[in-house]
Amino acid sequence: MTLIGRTRARGVETLSLDAPERRNALSAALVAELAEALADAGKDTGVRAVVLTHTGNTFSAGADLRDPPAPDALVALLRQIVELPRPVVARVTGHVRAGGLGLLAACDIAVAAHTATFAFTEVRIGVAPAVISLPLLPRTDPRALARYYLTGERLDTTEATRAGLLTAAAEDVDDALAPILDGLRRSAPEALAETKRLLTARVLETFDRDADTLTALSARLFASAHAREGMTAFLERRDPEWVV
Repeated sequence: MTLIGRTRARGVETLSLDAPERRNALSAALVAELAEALADAGKDTGVRAVVLTHTGNTFSAGADLRDPPAPDALVALLRQIVELPRPVVARVTGHVRAGGLGLLAACDIAVAAHTATFAFTEVRIGVAPAVISLPLLPRTDPRALARYYLTGERLDTTEATRAGLLTAAAEDVDDALAPILDGLRRSAPEALAETKRLLTARVLETFDRDADTLTALSARLFASAHAREGMTAFLERRDPEWVV
């Protein structure tokens, strides 16, 4: 079963998260297949840019609680997006939760339809947005992000843009992306790669400094009693025991 769709048009490789029945949750298999697709795009001189999008009404619901990727595999995927020698553009027409926001933050440009919503739901199941903080914290407004990290509340596209999660939001996401993709197609490949390195330097410094610590934190929290209760409550569609 293929979990990542691949199409190409005029030098733009579109990779689609294609497990809508699981809300494109980040399973071990999906993470591995996306990493392979990105590696192929990064080596292909015919690819000028990558668009990362989705099928169904959810971009990604975050980690697949039934088949989660290892924390180091998710770190590697996020770093791969940041380091890819091609610009990566997120095209979002649905909802983004938890680990899906890590994918969004790792992309160089992120554009969403106004119908999209966003939430850091980790605290509500007894864990923390640890690994995804690697690309998120260097690229977002810390005061705006603190509220949503701590409460798990939903953001709309206006607030997500203000916080730095999005580059832009629009009624028609493809209309908004058209001039962006045209600009990338008009840019010299080597110049794009070097310019991306300038833009991602601070993000990669965060990976170098914090990846091991945050990977260990993620593993510890997911193995905790609170996480077991939170995930069980989520799957049983009830409040966890700590709700007051």
